[in-house]
Amino acid sequence: MLKSYFPEHSFKALLFDFDGTVADTMPAHLSAWNKALDKYDLSLSRDQHMSWAGRPTARIVEMMNELHKTNINPEQFVKEKEAHYLASLSDVTTIKSVMEIIEHYHGKVPMAIVTGSRRKIVELTMNQLGIQKYFETLVCAEDYTQGKPAPDCFLMAAAKVNIAPTDCLAFEDAVLGIEAAHTAGMNCLKVTDDYSLIHTR
Repeated sequence: MLKSYFPEHSFKALLFDFDGTVADTMPAHLSAWNKALDKYDLSLSRDQHMSWAGRPTARIVEMMNELHKTNINPEQFVKEKEAHYLASLSDVTTIKSVMEIIEHYHGKVPMAIVTGSRRKIVELTMNQLGIQKYFETLVCAEDYTQGKPAPDCFLMAAAKVNIAPTDCLAFEDAVLGIEAAHTAGMNCLKVTDDYSLIHTR
């Protein structure tokens, strides 16, 4: 299945970003952002949201504080934003093109989730979608300090599944995540806006 993208390569592990890659959560996350930002008279555009995708929410709040000269409490905001997201969890679906690969390689090679989201939110979303059985390894926002585009999370996932980074294939939808995967020494497939997959270089 992956040979059509990488005819010369047999990967020993598959590492998946979560939001916008495995699960079509980005509209729900953007809506949650804007509901939580409303009381501060701020908003986040889709383009801005995508350009920051991959970074932990608390870090984005810090960046917004710098940008808008505001003083939003990151920890409090994370709780408010997550509550809005969980209220719309029933609207979230999986991304079919990626799930086909996950189902095909399940039990054949190790697979891990590598995300800037917090573990609780990822696990609740996975349970809602019924896909938790595919992933024994989760690397989430609490597990590392340097977020994407730093390679730390992908390198941590490779270590957890005990596979060399060069033998791992990453799946990403965001610019920062693709940069992180490449910096980690991994090949990467990008999930495009129309949910097709393309090889990034």
